[in-house]
Amino acid sequence: MYRRLPPFGGDQRAVAEIVNNIMDGKTNNTGSVTLATSGATSTTITDARIGVDSVILLMPTDDISASAYYPYGAFQDSTDQTISSTTTAYPMTFNTTDYSEGVTLASGSRITAGYSGLYNLQFSAQFQNTDSQAKDIDVWFRKNGSDVASSNSQFTVPSKHGSVDGHLIASLNFFIALAKNDYVEIVWRAESTTVSLETIPANTSPTRPLTPSVIATLSYLSSNGYTSNIFTTPYISSVTNGSAVISHPANSISGKTFKYIVVG
Repeated sequence: MYRRLPPFGGDQRAVAEIVNNIMDGKTNNTGSVTLATSGATSTTITDARIGVDSVILLMPTDDISASAYYPYGAFQDSTDQTISSTTTAYPMTFNTTDYSEGVTLASGSRITAGYSGLYNLQFSAQFQNTDSQAKDIDVWFRKNGSDVASSNSQFTVPSKHGSVDGHLIASLNFFIALAKNDYVEIVWRAESTTVSLETIPANTSPTRPLTPSVIATLSYLSSNGYTSNIFTTPYISSVTNGSAVISHPANSISGKTFKYIVVG
């Protein structure tokens, strides 16, 4: 803290020192704050120098604090998924969350956006056919339980050859606009119950990892006019006498520290 003048003033030397410090930008209106964690979406600065008309400027102190925020989620399933009817649509389900920040999984199949915006939805599905004839499948998307127009793709799973079942990886990416708390599902049907989503165990000679039955990712692309609640860096959302609130994306990273300056 820099020297302050007492209420009754000071001698010329003290006044000169303080005025020169002010001219050099050395004023008593700076501090630091570390963002709250455990998924907190706001952090309070408590500082007696803050007034209702103050302007508070934030500056990140390192690359972690300065990093931008974009929601994403990556999910996979390690089980076989079968169908019992060729006239029923089946949502693909997931039992593992690989990565998640602002995108979550609900009810096993509902990939849910925590922030509105334009997203890229991608999937990779391992299909198996145990029949001696090739079989067609359809894969499409649903948003909040309703089919997304023009989102279907048709694939053909090869027939069984000898004792080896037919296999196909179906994959696609699709741009979709989502409001906060909207969810998407990847839905499929097949012309025969001999078709399933298959998990292939890890194998040897050479060593190869497990093949999930389905993998999906949902990643934020842009607001593009679709959003009103996404933000990538913290900002001052409210100011009162003696305190201010920083709003920020749900934070689980410790040590995200900002310097601040109070003006006015």
